[in-house]
Amino acid sequence: MLSNRVRAVLSMCFGFALVIALGLFLGTSNADAAAASSGSQEKELAPAKYETTAYYLNVRADASAKSKILKVVKRGTILSVVEKLENGWLKLEGKGYVHGGYAEPVGEPAAAKKTAAVRTVAATSMTAKSEPHKPFDKVQSPSGLTAEAIEALFKGTGLANQGLEKAIMELEDQYGINAYFTIAVMKLESGNGTSKVAKTRNNLFGLNSNNGTGYLRFKTKVDSVKRFGQLISKNYIGKGYTTIEKIGRKYCPANSKWPGLVKNVINRDYKRVLSSRE
Repeated sequence: MLSNRVRAVLSMCFGFALVIALGLFLGTSNADAAAASSGSQEKELAPAKYETTAYYLNVRADASAKSKILKVVKRGTILSVVEKLENGWLKLEGKGYVHGGYAEPVGEPAAAKKTAAVRTVAATSMTAKSEPHKPFDKVQSPSGLTAEAIEALFKGTGLANQGLEKAIMELEDQYGINAYFTIAVMKLESGNGTSKVAKTRNNLFGLNSNNGTGYLRFKTKVDSVKRFGQLISKNYIGKGYTTIEKIGRKYCPANSKWPGLVKNVINRDYKRVLSSRE
C-alpha cells in the first residue's frame, strides 16, 4: 500500500497535469477564434469603393494607357477595387484597370483619400465597348480611341513622335472632350504640325493671348494640348458651347466653314481607324 506522503505527491502531479492540459486546450481554442475573427475582418474590409470623377473613364486590359480598352464607365460610377498599384492604377474586381487619378474613395474625408490603404473593387455600370465610337457633333462624348490608334492617325505628319497621344486621352478622361475633336482641331490649326506657330511656339491650336500680344508660347506641345482642354472645358462647354457648330462660332468667328472643316477631319480619321481594324 502507498503511504499517505506518496499519495499526496501523486495527487499533486495529477493536478498539475490537468491544469497544463486545460491551458493548452484553451490556448488553442483562443488562437483559432482569433484567427477566425481576423479572417472575418479581412473579408469585411475588402473590397474598397471608389467613385469615378472623369466624364468618361476607360477600363483597360492592363495598367497602362496604351493597353486595350475593355469598357467605358461614366462619371459617378461606383467601382470595386481589389488592389492599388505602385504606378497609380487601380485593379478592378473581376477584370480591368483604371487610372487612380480619375477615381476617389467613397465616403472618406478629403484628407484621408490620398493616404488610405487599398484593396479594392469592380465596375458596376460599364457601358461602352472598346470599339471606336462614331463621332457626334456633341463634343463631350467617348471616342473609344486608344493611344495606338491616335499614334497611327499622326503617322506621316508633324504631330508624330511628339508624345501627344497620352495627353489627348487625358483630356477625354478629365473633361470628357472627344479625342477625335481634339485631334481634328489640332490638325486643322497647326497644318498637321507643320505651321510656324506649331514649330516655334509649340502652339498646336492657334491659341492667342488675352492681352493681344499674339500667339501663346508653350514649353512643350503637350502643354498646349493641356491648355486647349482647360480652355474648351471652362470657356466653351462650361458656358453652353457643347457642339462643334457652337464652338466654331466663338473659337473661329472669322471662318464660318470652320465647323465643317473640323467634321471633315473627324470623319476621315474615323474611317481610317475603322479600316485599320478590318
